[in-house]
Amino acid sequence: MKLPTPDQCQMHSYQDFPSGMPIEETWHNVVGDVKDEYLSENQRYPWIIGFSGGKDSTVVTQAVFEALLDIPPYKRTRPIHIVSNDTLVESPLVINHLDKVTQRIQEASNNLGLPIKVIRTRPSIEQTFWVLLIGKGYPSPIHAMRWCTDRLKILPTSHYIKSRVSESGAAIILLGVRRDESTSRSRSIDKYRNIRGERLTRHEKLQGAFIYRPIVDLTVSDIWDILLCLPAPWGGQHDELVQLYKDAEGGECPVVLSGDEAPGCGTSNSRFGCWTCTVVEKDKSLQGFIDTGKHQYKPLVEFRDWLREIRNLSDMRQAVRRNGKLTFASSGKHIPGPFTIQARKTILERLLYTQKAFGGPLISDAELDLIYQHWATELQQSKGLADE
Repeated sequence: MKLPTPDQCQMHSYQDFPSGMPIEETWHNVVGDVKDEYLSENQRYPWIIGFSGGKDSTVVTQAVFEALLDIPPYKRTRPIHIVSNDTLVESPLVINHLDKVTQRIQEASNNLGLPIKVIRTRPSIEQTFWVLLIGKGYPSPIHAMRWCTDRLKILPTSHYIKSRVSESGAAIILLGVRRDESTSRSRSIDKYRNIRGERLTRHEKLQGAFIYRPIVDLTVSDIWDILLCLPAPWGGQHDELVQLYKDAEGGECPVVLSGDEAPGCGTSNSRFGCWTCTVVEKDKSLQGFIDTGKHQYKPLVEFRDWLREIRNLSDMRQAVRRNGKLTFASSGKHIPGPFTIQARKTILERLLYTQKAFGGPLISDAELDLIYQHWATELQQSKGLADE
C-alpha cells in the first residue's frame, strides 16, 4: 500500500499548520466547521463519534479534539461520547490499537478538562459470534446471510445511541464517511435531506438521531496528509495507525448503524475487521500481517479458511431449519438448516486448538458455558421428539 510521505511535518495544533501546504485551508475549514456546529443552538444534544480506530474516524476525532481546545472551557457544555464497537472477534492487532488510542484519548481529555467520554459497545452474551455459530449452529456468514453484522455491530451501538436519545431528546452522530470512498457512498450521502444548512441529516433508522459528517468532502490524500503531518492532539504521532494500514494492505470495517451501511463491512473495501469473517473470500489483512513477519496470526487465517470451506458440506448441516421445517428455494434446491451438533463440537475442538496455537484468548468461559447449555437443551428436545 502506497502512502504519502511528507518529509517534515512537525506541528503542535491546526493553527500551526505550515502556510502554503495544499491541505492547510481545508483543515482549517474542517476544524472551524466542527467548532461552529459544536457551539450551535443544539448544544443540549450530545455528540456521539462513531470511532473504529481507522483513518477516517481518527481524523474526525482529531478535528473535534482540536475544535474543543479552541473553545473557552465555559462553553464546552455539550457532552461528547466516543463510541467504538468490539465484536469480540476483532482482529487482535486492530483491537490492541483501539485499546491504546482510546485510553490515550480518555486520559488526555481528563487532563485537559474536555467533556469527552470513551465508550466500548459489545454484543450481549446471547448474541456473540461463537454462541450463535457453535451454540445454536448458525452457518458461517456469507454475503447473502450476514447475520453477524446486525447482532455484533448494529444492535450494541444502536442501543447505546437510543439510550442517549432517551436521556436528551436527540443525539447527533459524527461519522467519518467521505464522498470519494465510492459511488454508492456518494449517492447514499446525497439522498438524505439536509436539516440545517449542509451539516445535519436525519438518521433513517434511529428516531431522534441526526448525522453529522465533518470530513465528507475530504479526499483520501487529504486524510493521509492530516495524519502524517499533524500529531495526535491526545499525544504522540499517528505512526502506529499508519503502520497498521501498511501491514494490513488496506482499510477498516467502518462503524455500522443500519443495514443500509452494512455493505462496508465484509467486502473487498474492508481489509481489517473480524478475524472470523467468512463473508470475504480471503482475509487480506491478517495475511498482510503474516507477510510482514507476524506469524502468530497464521493459525487464525487457517481456522477462518477452514470455517468458510465447511459451510456447505452436507454432512455438517441439519436437513431441517431451526423451525423444524424442510425448506426449498424457488429453483427446487434444498436449503439446509444449522450446523449439526457433531459439526459444532468439531468446530469448537478446532477453535480451542487454534486458541492454544495462537497463545491468546479467542473464546470466553461464559460463552463456553452458554454453548454447552444450548447443546444440552437441543439434545433434550430432540430426545423428547424421538420418544413421542
